[in-house]
Amino acid sequence: MIQITMKIEGMACGMCESHVNDAVRRAFPVKKVTSSHKKGETVIISEAAIDEAALRAAIDATGYHVLDVRSGLSEKKGLLGFGRQAK
Repeated sequence: MIQITMKIEGMACGMCESHVNDAVRRAFPVKKVTSSHKKGETVIISEAAIDEAALRAAIDATGYHVLDVRSGLSEKKGLLGFGRQAK
Protein backbone atom coordinates (compact mmCIF):
# COMPACT_ATOMS: atom_id res chain seq x y z
CA MET A 1 0.00 0.00 0.00
CA ILE A 2 1.05 3.56 -0.72
CA GLN A 3 0.55 6.40 1.78
CA ILE A 4 0.34 9.93 0.41
CA THR A 5 0.44 12.81 2.87
CA MET A 6 -0.48 16.27 1.62
CA LYS A 7 -0.22 19.61 3.37
CA ILE A 8 -3.29 21.60 2.35
CA GLU A 9 -3.98 25.29 2.83
CA GLY A 10 -7.49 26.64 3.35
CA MET A 11 -9.27 23.92 5.35
CA ALA A 12 -11.02 25.55 8.32
CA CYS A 13 -13.63 23.06 9.53
CA GLY A 14 -15.04 19.56 9.28
CA MET A 15 -16.97 20.41 6.11
CA CYS A 16 -13.70 21.47 4.47
CA GLU A 17 -12.26 18.07 5.38
CA SER A 18 -15.31 16.39 3.81
CA HIS A 19 -14.97 18.41 0.59
CA VAL A 20 -11.33 17.36 0.21
CA ASN A 21 -12.06 13.72 1.07
CA ASP A 22 -14.97 13.57 -1.40
CA ALA A 23 -12.87 15.12 -4.18
CA VAL A 24 -10.15 12.50 -3.66
CA ARG A 25 -12.64 9.61 -3.55
CA ARG A 26 -14.37 10.79 -6.75
CA ALA A 27 -11.13 11.19 -8.69
CA PHE A 28 -9.09 8.18 -7.54
CA PRO A 29 -9.57 4.56 -6.41
CA VAL A 30 -8.33 4.91 -2.81
CA LYS A 31 -8.62 2.56 0.15
CA LYS A 32 -8.83 5.35 2.73
CA VAL A 33 -8.66 9.13 2.91
CA THR A 34 -8.69 11.27 6.03
CA SER A 35 -8.23 15.00 6.45
CA SER A 36 -7.54 17.25 9.42
CA HIS A 37 -8.14 20.97 9.20
CA LYS A 38 -6.26 21.43 12.50
CA LYS A 39 -3.13 19.82 11.05
CA GLY A 40 -3.76 21.18 7.53
CA GLU A 41 -3.21 17.66 6.26
CA THR A 42 -4.80 14.91 4.18
CA VAL A 43 -3.60 11.32 4.26
CA ILE A 44 -4.48 8.89 1.46
CA ILE A 45 -3.94 5.13 1.44
CA SER A 46 -4.09 3.46 -1.98
CA GLU A 47 -2.94 0.25 -3.60
CA ALA A 48 -1.18 2.06 -6.44
CA ALA A 49 0.65 5.35 -6.81
CA ILE A 50 -1.43 8.39 -7.72
CA ASP A 51 -0.20 10.99 -10.18
CA GLU A 52 0.80 14.05 -8.16
CA ALA A 53 -0.27 16.57 -10.80
CA ALA A 54 -3.73 14.98 -11.07
CA LEU A 55 -4.03 14.89 -7.28
CA ARG A 56 -3.09 18.57 -7.00
CA ALA A 57 -5.60 19.45 -9.74
CA ALA A 58 -8.42 17.55 -7.98
CA ILE A 59 -7.76 19.38 -4.70
CA ASP A 60 -7.23 22.79 -6.33
CA ALA A 61 -10.62 22.40 -8.06
CA THR A 62 -12.27 22.39 -4.61
CA GLY A 63 -10.76 25.78 -3.74
CA TYR A 64 -8.04 24.50 -1.42
CA HIS A 65 -4.34 24.64 -2.20
CA VAL A 66 -1.84 21.78 -1.96
CA LEU A 67 1.41 22.99 -0.41
CA ASP A 68 3.34 19.72 -0.24
CA VAL A 69 2.96 16.07 -1.26
CA ARG A 70 4.95 13.22 0.27
CA SER A 71 4.48 9.54 -0.50
CA GLY A 72 5.90 6.29 0.72
CA LEU A 73 4.98 2.81 1.80
CA SER A 74 2.15 2.54 4.27
CA GLU A 75 2.85 0.84 7.59
CA LYS A 76 0.21 -1.52 8.90
CA LYS A 77 -1.22 -0.47 12.24
CA GLY A 78 -3.49 -2.10 14.76
CA LEU A 79 -3.40 -5.32 16.71
CA LEU A 80 -2.50 -7.62 13.80
CA GLY A 81 -0.09 -5.15 12.24
CA PHE A 82 1.80 -4.31 15.44
CA GLY A 83 5.53 -4.49 14.90
CA ARG A 84 5.32 -5.30 11.20
CA GLN A 85 7.42 -3.58 8.59
CA ALA A 86 5.82 -1.97 5.53
CA LYS A 87 5.81 -4.15 2.45
